[in-house]
Amino acid sequence: MENLFDIDTSPETPELLAIAEKELRETSEIRKKGIAELRDLLKKNPDLNFSDDEDYLVIILRVCHWYPESAIKLLRQIAEFRRDNEKLLKDLMPEQEKIPFIEGGVVNVLTNKDHKNRRVLIVNSGKLWDPSVVSTDSMFRMFYLIHIMAQLEKSTQICGCIVIYDFDGLGMKQIKAMTPSSVQRLLTFIQVAMPLRLKEVHFVKQPFIFNMVWSLMKPFIKEKLKNRMYFHGSNMKELHKFVPPEYLPKNYGGTMPEINYSGKEWYGCVEKHVDFFAQYNTFGFKQ
Repeated sequence: MENLFDIDTSPETPELLAIAEKELRETSEIRKKGIAELRDLLKKNPDLNFSDDEDYLVIILRVCHWYPESAIKLLRQIAEFRRDNEKLLKDLMPEQEKIPFIEGGVVNVLTNKDHKNRRVLIVNSGKLWDPSVVSTDSMFRMFYLIHIMAQLEKSTQICGCIVIYDFDGLGMKQIKAMTPSSVQRLLTFIQVAMPLRLKEVHFVKQPFIFNMVWSLMKPFIKEKLKNRMYFHGSNMKELHKFVPPEYLPKNYGGTMPEINYSGKEWYGCVEKHVDFFAQYNTFGFKQ
């Protein structure tokens, strides 16, 4: 992988496969059986339209630790979410969110992975977010596009990802943009319809006013996600207990250079995988 602003779609290394076996129960026998059983379950759910290619089924089965019954349940939940949010997601392609990606400065991905080989998504929800430039709908659509792209990366399928929510400079302008329905939509997506292993969510630099945001979020958070959420304020040493400073930029008390890139640099990567986005738009319930 030559480009820093690209995902790694190369095959699994022996090290990655060892992690998959240890954490996801993945062996060649379980893999073969799981793929065959999930294909069978898709045939028994004729109202669903998903690819039965091995590569795609592996994405879903890895999230579900290779349990086919859990995988078909997840596919149904993805279809339900796509149906319930059809207005936002129907025929969604990267070019529709090009301006928010390039000019918004809200969503970013570290060019390096962390010490556990996990992707690190940065969400600037404080002063860097201008809701008049990037609406909550636009922000969600960008998340959705990023999660589709991340599924193509084998290391992310296996090791998962983490999110750092940066609330530096949060004010009423941002809080007013966060409606209960937009917060519920995001949290429903994360908890029931996102085929990625979300390992940790870190809230940093949140001011006292963040309590208003938390009161919006709290009713929609289930126990599993709640147990993966951590609040650090401006104490970066607390964040470093989860991600060592060697893997973090100066912005978060790390030893790596300060972030000098944004969604603008990442947009080319999103555009590059346009075929998968087009295929993803066919997934869900049959029309």
